[in-house]
Amino acid sequence: MSPLKVALIGLGTVGSGVAKLLLEQPNRIARRAGRPIEIVRVVVRDLTKPREFTLPEGILTDRVQSIVEDDGIDVALQLIGGIEPAREMMFALLESGKDVVTANKALLCEHGHELFSRARELGRSISFEAAVGGGIPIVAAVGQSMTANQLTAIEAILNGTSNFILTEMLASGRSYDDVLTQTQELGYAEDDPSLDVDGTDTAQKLVILVDLAFGTKVPLSSFSIQGIDTLELADLLYADELGYTVKLLGVVKLIERWLEMHVRPTLVRHERPLAKVDGAFNMIALDGDAVGRTWYSGSGAGQMPTASAIVADLIDVAVGRAALTFPRLNIWREQPSLPVLPADEIANRYYLRFNVEDRPHVLADIADILGRNDISIASVIQHEAAASQHGIGAGDKTARSIVPLVIMTHRTTAGRLKIAETQLDKLSTLRPPRISMPVAE
Repeated sequence: MSPLKVALIGLGTVGSGVAKLLLEQPNRIARRAGRPIEIVRVVVRDLTKPREFTLPEGILTDRVQSIVEDDGIDVALQLIGGIEPAREMMFALLESGKDVVTANKALLCEHGHELFSRARELGRSISFEAAVGGGIPIVAAVGQSMTANQLTAIEAILNGTSNFILTEMLASGRSYDDVLTQTQELGYAEDDPSLDVDGTDTAQKLVILVDLAFGTKVPLSSFSIQGIDTLELADLLYADELGYTVKLLGVVKLIERWLEMHVRPTLVRHERPLAKVDGAFNMIALDGDAVGRTWYSGSGAGQMPTASAIVADLIDVAVGRAALTFPRLNIWREQPSLPVLPADEIANRYYLRFNVEDRPHVLADIADILGRNDISIASVIQHEAAASQHGIGAGDKTARSIVPLVIMTHRTTAGRLKIAETQLDKLSTLRPPRISMPVAE
């Protein structure tokens, strides 16, 4: 058969991985695609930049329009991030008759509906396995393998940077800032890591999974998003003492006809599989009404894991699977949406940490406020002079009079906790920060 002609837009970390895979394994990929796959154009910003591999002569260009205008190109691999110009570029590629493979989660989260609608109108496909979970085939699992089920829950570690930071903090006993610096030096985190550590990256991926699983478009503004950037080593140590590991989880639960949805640092029991996922790895747990619980784990980012997912999508296009499955995917369609349960109505057990003056009646004051808001206390930890042990107030001469107080609650709603917190703010015996995290059930 004639070769499938492919253009790459972007030759950064991921694009380079894709190019290497296609150039180094042409026979294996051709066997699985049923035809050769040939790179005929590569768009880069800097034509003079040295590359770690050799591309065929004459295929480098800095003009995206050269791909749009070339009717001989079958598939465009859009391997750049951000919203613009990626959105405008994707429309142009679809309009010119090309199928598109992308890893751009931010673009799909924000504009997936209009892009998918236009692709369907034009008889083209958009493949996006690499946009969620890197090398983990979670899009295929939700969009194809689990379609006999009604999914009832998703619990997921979807950001390798945050998971690496949490793992290293607990393992090495170092602060968040120290480990973040190491994470940037290792290349897991960008110079500006905010999207990873503030929960946005996890939330964008969760939005895509929710639309795929439930046919519901959920704006980022409609659910609670919190990252790991406010946590201290003390919280990880106390959680460990209580039998839990702290993970940044994206959670979705189908409750009757409502979706409970949030992204937050969460306490997970040590024995659960999600608690055992260390380093930069991801894990997604899916609950189906027929199959029960299934787990998917692996490298959620990185050059070659992401390249693996992109090339798998490309092979799907080559053999015709994408043309069959894309029009039928239950994602970004005009259909009734499930409402998102208001954050104040979500019920969980909670971990609470206070920094309090070490004097009588402080615990009684806190317990009174919680009790008046129907928040029941399950357990309390207050170590004698634990401040320096857990790294709170180190070097501060006044820290001797401030001690950490950890409370585990029974199930309560976020709304009740929010009201209690406004009342706790009035206590002169409390010092910032005050930390609260849900407990996974």
